[in-house]
Amino acid sequence: MPHLKIVADRNIPFIDSALAGVGQLVMLPGSEIDSEVMRDADILLTRTRTRCDASLLDGSRCSFIGTATIGTDHIDLPYCASRGITVANAPGCNAPAVAQYVLAAVSASLKPGESFSDKVLGIIGVGNVGSILHRWAEGLGMRVLLNDPPRQERGDSGMSWSSLEEIARDSDIISIHTPLTRSGAHPTYHLVDDVLLSAVSRRPMIVNAARGPVTDTAVLKKAYAEGRISALAIDCWEGEPDIDTGLLVDALVATPHIAGYSFQGKVRATSMVLEALAGHLRAHYNIDTNDTDLLQSLPSVRPVPATITADEIAYDILADTLRLKEIPAELLPATFETLRNTYPLRPEPRQ
Repeated sequence: MPHLKIVADRNIPFIDSALAGVGQLVMLPGSEIDSEVMRDADILLTRTRTRCDASLLDGSRCSFIGTATIGTDHIDLPYCASRGITVANAPGCNAPAVAQYVLAAVSASLKPGESFSDKVLGIIGVGNVGSILHRWAEGLGMRVLLNDPPRQERGDSGMSWSSLEEIARDSDIISIHTPLTRSGAHPTYHLVDDVLLSAVSRRPMIVNAARGPVTDTAVLKKAYAEGRISALAIDCWEGEPDIDTGLLVDALVATPHIAGYSFQGKVRATSMVLEALAGHLRAHYNIDTNDTDLLQSLPSVRPVPATITADEIAYDILADTLRLKEIPAELLPATFETLRNTYPLRPEPRQ
């Protein structure tokens, strides 16, 4: 077996036991993974706080980056392709947890006597998260409107699509679940802007558990101050961890980018990255992964339920909100990261 150096974000669970015997394992906070650490590294296992680009990887022998996250915004994909670096992520790993988060936020916004069945939910982005949220919300009696132009253009059968204007006009809750894109046919940067929020008619709650910049912070605060929207649930913030304190004060639900932080989601993310790594080790280093079964030490995860009840949401989202809101403003950036990195993983709904 060749001598391998594997650098891993220490906040990826189960990595140390899974990689025992595979090579030299260096585990660090994501913010401390730098070009010096990577110079003689073969493998990088990371999360969103390590920017993977030329400044980190020039001069490195790294051949594989695995990110235990859905998104790859922190990875310079063209650069990696030009260097022959394989990149793997974990799409859908935390989708049930994010759907749970959204429904917990909706529950927190209900007035006495109201129920889920009284509300219309507009979902912008119907991928892994949006699809589960759609199914669960309809099971709770909600009317659900769907917007996803790329899927609509592909002609996905059996779906009824709504325009953004219809979402704005008819929704009591608008929840965004798109990637962050700044170009192309359907850019999502500041997708929730003054145009969209000027078209609302039912004073909807806005939920951002996708990416911070898909909503315009200044516009959100203005729309809330003017009464055009009734409530805010923000997990993903522009500029985090240096988040806008005004938006923090305004938000009914405010959390430090932990919507997807379930125990089961973390197991899925680690498992998906390790499966990709196992294939890379076989192909690139001729390592027989039958001798180093990377997944045998991971806990098992039950299938995602088709539907859930209101009781099965089982998540005290306002307790997480209080932890963030009680932090003094001058301590927010550092504490935001601490809260995120030390979050006690919650269980997902199950039947």
